[in-house]
Amino acid sequence: MRRPLRWLAAASPLLLALSSTSPALGQKPGGILNISHFDSPASMSLHEEATAAAVRPMMGVFNNLIMYKQDVAQASLQSIVPELATAWQWSEDGTELTFTLRQGVKWHDGKPFTAADVKCTWDLIQGKAAEKLRVNPRKGWYSNLEEVTTNGEHEATFRLKRPQPALLALLASGWSPVYPCHVPAREMRQRPIGTGPFKFVEFKPNEQIKVVRNPDYWKPGRPYLDGIDWIIIKDQGTRVLSFVAGKNDLFSPYGVTMPLLRQIKEQAPQANCEVTATNVNRTLIVNRDKPPFDKLEVRRAMALTLDRKAFIDIITEGNGDVGGTMLPAPEGVWGMPKEMLQKLPGYDPDVAKNRAEARKIMEKLGYGPDKRLAITVSTRNIPPYRDPAVILIDQLKQIYIDGTLDTLDTTQWYPALARRDFTAGLNVTETGVDDPDQQFYENYVCGAERNYTGYCNAEVDKLVDEQSMQADTEKRKRIVWEIERKLIEDVARPVIFYPRQATCRHARVKGMTVMVNSIYNGYRYEDLWLDR
Repeated sequence: MRRPLRWLAAASPLLLALSSTSPALGQKPGGILNISHFDSPASMSLHEEATAAAVRPMMGVFNNLIMYKQDVAQASLQSIVPELATAWQWSEDGTELTFTLRQGVKWHDGKPFTAADVKCTWDLIQGKAAEKLRVNPRKGWYSNLEEVTTNGEHEATFRLKRPQPALLALLASGWSPVYPCHVPAREMRQRPIGTGPFKFVEFKPNEQIKVVRNPDYWKPGRPYLDGIDWIIIKDQGTRVLSFVAGKNDLFSPYGVTMPLLRQIKEQAPQANCEVTATNVNRTLIVNRDKPPFDKLEVRRAMALTLDRKAFIDIITEGNGDVGGTMLPAPEGVWGMPKEMLQKLPGYDPDVAKNRAEARKIMEKLGYGPDKRLAITVSTRNIPPYRDPAVILIDQLKQIYIDGTLDTLDTTQWYPALARRDFTAGLNVTETGVDDPDQQFYENYVCGAERNYTGYCNAEVDKLVDEQSMQADTEKRKRIVWEIERKLIEDVARPVIFYPRQATCRHARVKGMTVMVNSIYNGYRYEDLWLDR
């Protein structure tokens, strides 16, 4: 017997058509949206990528089973709506999640979408398919998934090993598109086929990514745009010049730092800019397999020297947040309260006291002014990584550690992390959705693909499973905070700060909602239009 957690039916085609052409809203069909893009990804295959450089331009090529409502800024379980699924329901014991699928949907090559595509997608992610993903960043999201089964062409069931209410949050993320059975995974890297509002045209590395309107999109009247050109401009200053000159309609979303925002306000005062929390924290990563970092004391000293406020003041001009693994309130739902966080190692606002303790640890291990530890600090070669890495190196000097910066291109950075081919570094945790299941299973449980520091604690893994089964939000929070405490005490992957950054667009860009608690919640650009 099934217990309905949520049962939703899609709006009628007539209602969708009326809403999409309502003159009261003033939508204007047509036009190419030009977006400056911050980096060039390794491929177009979302299930093999781990950077916004891929997911932002490709979100509109695909659809999920479900997604977060586009005009709700703070995503939550309550804002999830149908997409390729028209309805869903849980079994009585919470171990089966059944989706009724939308009929009449076609892939961009004209072939029909069916339940088999849903099964093929999650078999591929779980490693059950004959063909394997080259890299599989989110395999850990589905460690509780036993199998996906189908009932005819329009029903698919996710069978779980145990209850997991937050599975819906994972499936609604922009990282959870459905792939076609009939297209090999290797082809999806360069010529992706989706069911979304836009069709892939071309990817020229370091130049542009181009998509065009899907004339056969299953949602009547969408998208409004004829296409989107993502112009890859790695240099921030060049992006500003291009935007203020009107060459780009939209500045790389969430990519406007506070210093850049001042420039844009001065040079293009008519631009609409919105500052939001991004849920992409900067973290210190240390390879615990490489001596002397195999010693907890060394890693603890490194965590104690962090002056988080200095990072925020320098990088974001005070527009940032101190937090643990989960995004802090008010945008974050699960973050540990400030008063609780400040009692944990390294979070005491008295930085001088923390560093004095760190120096004592290092001196006990034989280091000091006359015997310093030389290390390489690795990071990705783009400003959001490189700039805080420079500050990190300066702060490490306070405890007898001399760091040399080593920057890697995006196509090299993620493979190096996966191989743990680094000693220490600064990374950005590109959080898929504001939910503990995503954060912990992807980055912290033993053996997870993106557990780059090799952290492993069986007690923590047990707590992660416990919180995942908990349907009561307040009870779940208490377990999440206990996990946070252990991760900080174990120096699993010290979180440095959460930046707040802006999304800027010219006034001609209409209909866009900026998410406040994740930049990966599945923005399709299907409701956006240009008023030139």
